[in-house]
Amino acid sequence: MVAGIEALGRRAVALPLNAADSSTFGDFFTQLTTALADTFGTNRFDFLINNAGTSLSAPIAETTEAQFDEMLNIHLKGVYVFTQKALPVLRDGGRIVNISSVSARSSHPGFSAYGSMKGAVEVFTRYLAVELGPRGIAANVVAPGAVFGGGAMPDSPEMRAWVAQITALGRTAEPDDIGGIIAFLCTDAARWLNGQRIEAAGGVVL
Repeated sequence: MVAGIEALGRRAVALPLNAADSSTFGDFFTQLTTALADTFGTNRFDFLINNAGTSLSAPIAETTEAQFDEMLNIHLKGVYVFTQKALPVLRDGGRIVNISSVSARSSHPGFSAYGSMKGAVEVFTRYLAVELGPRGIAANVVAPGAVFGGGAMPDSPEMRAWVAQITALGRTAEPDDIGGIIAFLCTDAARWLNGQRIEAAGGVVL
């Protein structure tokens, strides 16, 4: 990915991060501040996109405490603590985009832990919008449906067929369907969007 960006004449840095282990975030931001200075000649960045995630499908009665904790650490605690540590480095007037899911709005068996964490992220985003408003930082949520193409979503012909069947546009989503919306939220054209949930799911379960 870095090589591809550099081939376009841009500068890029990739840093490892375990989003499930908040105890490592301090070291990450130490590396980040060094990378910002060495590669970009600055001590601030403009956009924070909280996109780390995993998938879990298990009925409530069968969801283990370990599975619940994993969902909590990656999808909620990780987002909260990472954002908290990012605030001193995020430029005034910047943007935060948190990734939620259609599972926070519509309920399907097996996604209770995952959907609950995503719902909490949406509430957290509204609080970010309120508290960071004085710094001119806007915070919004993008809530995709099932996205196929190498991510955490289980991928099979049967799963794709089911998702296409319950989606008004009649097909499944690919990563580029979501990326453009996130990019838009980071442009000046989206400057007056704040504390909003944008569902990017092609019209699923309307």
